[in-house]
Amino acid sequence: MKKHLLIRIVAIAALACATTSTQAAEPLALQKIMKDLGTHMQTVTDGISREDWALVEKTAPLIAEHPQPPLTEKMRIMAFMVTNMGKFKAFDGQTHEAANEMAKAAQAKDGQKVISSFQKVQSSCLGCHQAFRTPFVEHFYGKPAN
Repeated sequence: MKKHLLIRIVAIAALACATTSTQAAEPLALQKIMKDLGTHMQTVTDGISREDWALVEKTAPLIAEHPQPPLTEKMRIMAFMVTNMGKFKAFDGQTHEAANEMAKAAQAKDGQKVISSFQKVQSSCLGCHQAFRTPFVEHFYGKPAN
């Protein structure tokens, strides 16, 4: 039974990946999610620099609970990631955990802990980008990452 389920999942993923070159060049929803996360990270940086803990507290959950791509896009990403999906999800989990920690620290007005938590968020983002950005952009957009 498990073997048949796995075969179905792989088949669905393969269909999701079967796109024309025009479709492959279209921006994924993940691209907007990443841009929004970048904006939220800049907002947190601004909040930290001004010790605006309310702003940090309000923004941190936008990082921790960022939207997910639509199911069809997730299937395409999973098919591309194959054995690296666990590592990809681990980075996302680290970001989620650190951003929630940052929100709690901001609520407590603990600047040092906010900065420490923000550093963890940045490290998880950087780790994911270094591991996956270039091959991801090349695969889905057919061009080198910037």
